[in-house]
Amino acid sequence: MSTADIKKTTEQKMAKSIESLKTEFSKVRTGRAHTGLLDHIHVDYYGTPTPLSGVANVTLIDSRTIGVQPWEKKMVAVVEKAIRESDLGLNPATMGDLIRVPMPALTEERRKDLIKVIRGEAEGSKVAIRNLRRDANEQFKKLVKDKTISEDEERRGQDDIQKLTDRFVAEVDKTLGEKEKEIMTV
Repeated sequence: MSTADIKKTTEQKMAKSIESLKTEFSKVRTGRAHTGLLDHIHVDYYGTPTPLSGVANVTLIDSRTIGVQPWEKKMVAVVEKAIRESDLGLNPATMGDLIRVPMPALTEERRKDLIKVIRGEAEGSKVAIRNLRRDANEQFKKLVKDKTISEDEERRGQDDIQKLTDRFVAEVDKTLGEKEKEIMTV
């Protein structure tokens, strides 16, 4: 494995950490409704765990209400139960074959709790990025030990990996700041 390969794979893994963080942030709800909030909910569809979007049409009714309309009438109760039992703290209401999912307004205390949660997620991403840096540096040391690259190449590689690490940590901070601002907006 060359230094370029190490840099490339490390950068790809760090980018995946950022994507994972953004996915986690999308699950943290703000006062506004958006259909992506229900993306991670799976329902039991004939014995198979299926994403909610695979068994129902998910739409926005208004800025604070999500509408979920299962394609099969007998799935209404199953979908409603799955939404209620999710970790989102939502209370869906069924009207015929349409499930209305109102977004409760966030209190100041709940907003602060959500900020603690997303800061924890961000810190987890930073740790993952730093672990990737450590792994890459160990790969460089192994190449030097095997006499595949010189110590100068190792130092340059480690400098490049540090620059990547700094860039991705800054992106985590930027993403965190945007999400905090979104949560604190009333």
